[in-house]
Amino acid sequence: MRVPFRFKMQKVLDYREQLEEEAKVNLAIQRTRLAEAQDRLDKIKAELRQAEDRLVGAVLMDAAERWLLEQYVKGLRGDAAHEAIQVRMLEQLAEEARKLLAERAIDKKLLEKLKERQKQHYVREEQLKEQRTNDETATLRYKAPTL
Repeated sequence: MRVPFRFKMQKVLDYREQLEEEAKVNLAIQRTRLAEAQDRLDKIKAELRQAEDRLVGAVLMDAAERWLLEQYVKGLRGDAAHEAIQVRMLEQLAEEARKLLAERAIDKKLLEKLKERQKQHYVREEQLKEQRTNDETATLRYKAPTL
């Protein structure tokens, strides 16, 4: 009766798979946050361009309106600078998450390769045992010709 292959480090492999899945989820979250921040930055820049165009094109604007528009442009520039810093920070976090995922994938792959090698070794050993048993049986059943 043949005993099925059992990988002794299966729990470790399962844990490594779990860590890899967590790293994938973390990377997806970081990429989503980065995309959202990039969208916000793009919207701020578009609004800034529109406000600057209004400022340049408004020759006949009274001083109070012009001052308000200049303050608005100044605020938008500050918002854009702040959001650009956020984007850079989120890019770094996404890159760290990507590196962590790569490490986790390598760790898991190493254990999977070990499992596969051990399984192949186990199958070979089982085949050798079966062959020996068959050889022994054939030897015992063989009747030498009587002289």
